[in-house]
Amino acid sequence: MKLLTNIVLTLCLIATSYNSYAQKKTHETMILIETTEGNMKIKLYDGTPCHRDNFIKLVKEHYYDGLLFHRVIDGFMIQGGDPESKNAPAGQRLGSGGPGYTIPAELLPQYYHKKGALAAARTGDQGNPMRRSSGSQFYIVQGTVLTDGQLKQLENYGFEFSQEAKLDYETIGGTPSLDAQYTVFGEVVEGLEVIDKIAKVEKDRSDRPVKDVVIIKASIVD
Repeated sequence: MKLLTNIVLTLCLIATSYNSYAQKKTHETMILIETTEGNMKIKLYDGTPCHRDNFIKLVKEHYYDGLLFHRVIDGFMIQGGDPESKNAPAGQRLGSGGPGYTIPAELLPQYYHKKGALAAARTGDQGNPMRRSSGSQFYIVQGTVLTDGQLKQLENYGFEFSQEAKLDYETIGGTPSLDAQYTVFGEVVEGLEVIDKIAKVEKDRSDRPVKDVVIIKASIVD
């Protein structure tokens, strides 16, 4: 466990040192997530190299193939990436599994929780003050459309929004209350309607879909 964590940290440090170079790249990595409810194409951000490279690594290992979107909340987000969800029997509580390591937070103001944002799940602040991310669990934002008044109210509590973020939150929607709390490292560029479709399925008391929503395959695409 410790050796694996150290390896991941070393890779993150190397990736971060090349961050300025990565941001100049014109070709960003695209991931296709095929699910039983439709497909989503996701762009990974070069500005969050630790999360980007870890996600690419797991996709290449077919880590996500067969896993579930195990936690789904309409008007909020859809969550997957728990290895324990693969072939999990109905009713089993999920959400605590992972690859055995966490990832340093990469909280950047230009990446925010608009609809379609891909972000890393994590444990709470009390036991995780550095807000380190799960090594595999992620969520995709659905959220709701907000008014200017609602955004101003959040600003009164210390949140800061760029004009671009405000426009997104007031048009396509999102979950701005999560900004600067969880690492956003990509976004859905095709298939936003699939998020809505998954979010509206019937759930049990643990917010797990009654009928499994399966990640059939995750792959790198051009």
